[in-house]
Amino acid sequence: MSQSTSYYKRFNGLITFIRQAIKGEDLDYTAIPMRKAIFMLAIPMVLEMIMESVFAIVDLYFVGHLPYSSQAIQTVGLTESVLTIVYSLAIGISMAATALVARRVGEKNNDGAATAAIHTVYIALVVVIILSIAGSYYAADILRIMGAEKATVEIGTPYTRIMMASSSIIMLLFLINGIFRGAGDASMAMKSLWLANICNIILCPILIRGLGPIPAMGLTGAAWATTIGRGLGVIYQVYHLIKGAGVIKILKKHLRLEWNIIKSVFKIAYPATLQFVIMSCSWIFLAKLVADSGKDIASAGYQTALRIVMFFILPAWGLSNAATTLVGQNLGAKQPERAERAVIKTAQYNATFMAIVTLFFLIFPNPIVSLFTNNEQVKQYAVEAMRIISCGYIFYGIGMVMANAFNGAGDTWTPTWINLAGFWFFQIPLAYFLSTTLQLGPTGVFIAIPVAETAITITAFILFKKGRWKKMMI
Repeated sequence: MSQSTSYYKRFNGLITFIRQAIKGEDLDYTAIPMRKAIFMLAIPMVLEMIMESVFAIVDLYFVGHLPYSSQAIQTVGLTESVLTIVYSLAIGISMAATALVARRVGEKNNDGAATAAIHTVYIALVVVIILSIAGSYYAADILRIMGAEKATVEIGTPYTRIMMASSSIIMLLFLINGIFRGAGDASMAMKSLWLANICNIILCPILIRGLGPIPAMGLTGAAWATTIGRGLGVIYQVYHLIKGAGVIKILKKHLRLEWNIIKSVFKIAYPATLQFVIMSCSWIFLAKLVADSGKDIASAGYQTALRIVMFFILPAWGLSNAATTLVGQNLGAKQPERAERAVIKTAQYNATFMAIVTLFFLIFPNPIVSLFTNNEQVKQYAVEAMRIISCGYIFYGIGMVMANAFNGAGDTWTPTWINLAGFWFFQIPLAYFLSTTLQLGPTGVFIAIPVAETAITITAFILFKKGRWKKMMI
């Protein structure tokens, strides 16, 4: 066999593998080869996360072409900032759903998995309905509190009201995808967001600009397009939960309220939500330090670098999410050693990928930044931030996997305490000391990020190797 023929067969094999991952198959992730298990989960999870990020980009693109684009863009940005509260709750409860469903699936208890799934929905709806009502009622006040100008409040209130009222849809989209991931059906989670995004992309220009009998709604049209798109995604999810042929199938018998399961969900979801809140608030504080020490130019450079950073680490997030499912299912199958091997192998893949990204950022930061800004001063800060932050990428990639391993085991308190200590008791004081006391300015903040991420990862790895997570009962 010639070398070219060998390469051709390998390439075809890779394409076939990717197609299988996207299509989705009913696999036993407690028995199939580890490499296959990781990538069959990771590929659709990466694509799912990319689809979620597309929502805001699409809205910003279309509203950015409105006559009142500055007020429209500000409204979208401020509303997304407030919706972070909903996202935090959604991520926390979806983590609980993934952990509980994965554990029951690993035990081959599909009825238990379905019961756990429906109880996470109960908790989510009770919490988010209250937020939806309050958010829609106080929409104008929310914009004022966030610092919006009077013109923005007048133009943007209908948009904010619709988006806040649709919090239940946002929550369900996140949560049900967490249920599918726990069951090992990452492909279904990906497909629901594909559907939601395609609908949003089609509806945005139609509802914003108008078409035939459909009137131009302007900024409000963007809110309706996003809400309808996400709503259709949820309908697709619910259909497959009730009528689908997957591992999780909700029947009438699963709807009975069981308080012990409610308590289990809350016990896992509460600290999981805090994890995200702690992390988000720390990044907000760092952004303020950069702005205070370097003013608008440094802040713009830092924000530009962060957007680039987040885009390039999406595959790493997908890989780390795969660890959540693999840990949960293998612990359910009474295979803690296989669960540990899954985490180590996933961390190795993540570290390799992040090493490549690190080299890319160190060698080619200028061309990358030039795609986002023409301001030379902004470029200078963005390039510096990218190079310094990327020095901790390998540790960051490993740390993501460790955190999701704990979450998949149901041990959501351990990463929460690590985040609290690492971000608020180490990273923020270090950033303040370097930027203000040592007068390094924004550079001091940039340095604090990889230093803290490295410390967080080392701590997480030490606690992971102690193995207490293997004994978690959920």
